[in-house]
Amino acid sequence: MRLKISHRTRYQYNRPVQLNPHLLYLRPRENPLQSVNAFRMDFQPAARVDWMRDDFDNLPASAHFETTSDVLDIHAHCQVTTSDLGPFDFLVRDYATRFPFQYEPLHKFNLGIYLKPPEPPVRQALNHWLQQRFPKRPQETVTALFELNRVIQQSIAYQRRDDIGIQSATTTLSLGTGSCRDFAALFIECARTLGIAARFVSGYLFDPTLNAQQAGDMHAWAEVFLPGAGWRGLDPTHGIFCDNAYIPVAHAVVAESVNPVQGSFFSNPPANDQLFSDVRVQRLD
Repeated sequence: MRLKISHRTRYQYNRPVQLNPHLLYLRPRENPLQSVNAFRMDFQPAARVDWMRDDFDNLPASAHFETTSDVLDIHAHCQVTTSDLGPFDFLVRDYATRFPFQYEPLHKFNLGIYLKPPEPPVRQALNHWLQQRFPKRPQETVTALFELNRVIQQSIAYQRRDDIGIQSATTTLSLGTGSCRDFAALFIECARTLGIAARFVSGYLFDPTLNAQQAGDMHAWAEVFLPGAGWRGLDPTHGIFCDNAYIPVAHAVVAESVNPVQGSFFSNPPANDQLFSDVRVQRLD
């Protein structure tokens, strides 16, 4: 499937400000299942862009601005091709097909940061919630993960949040509501509590149920590591395994690491800002 992505972020300030360097997680990552056919970014004011690889081998851009401005406009344009393989087109090693399982020593060492469970009070709260909502766990690993994903999707009500930050897992449970990034963070904490390596993913979702002009948005989901299959995506907001409609951009241990636009500005006296964001994902074939 070929997709066209337009992602525009615009900050309007009430006076000219000095823009500090910004870190931009906007370019989709490439792998055998996803190719980036074209990518460019337009800036106002003009910016010098340096590409880098971060701690997790993502490819963020570092944008540097030389002039003051009362606006910061970042517009990313992209075309990608995603694989048509089904979400369950993988094999898990025999020792990991039954749930729960223990990772072999080398995996456990390599995945340590993704396996670290929440702090004891949070782990206790999650275990209590899981005992109530997920008491009968399937013995087959993939089925167990599917059911955990669905339990979260059915137990938490989706609520779009435009404010910055991620709710803690316990806050999401107490409120019973959350955005897609809150769903993903809760799933990750539950998975790690159950001994499954998990990480946060930020990217785009093509959703043909939306209007024809938009048909997609920024989205967040989780990936778990399954021996023999590698990292596999699950979307607790929709309760499904991820397919070729999901376009990952970046992954990390914690969600805050891969916010799409990260940066600051300086102004004396202080300035106020307003944010405008527009994301469109369209199918080309």
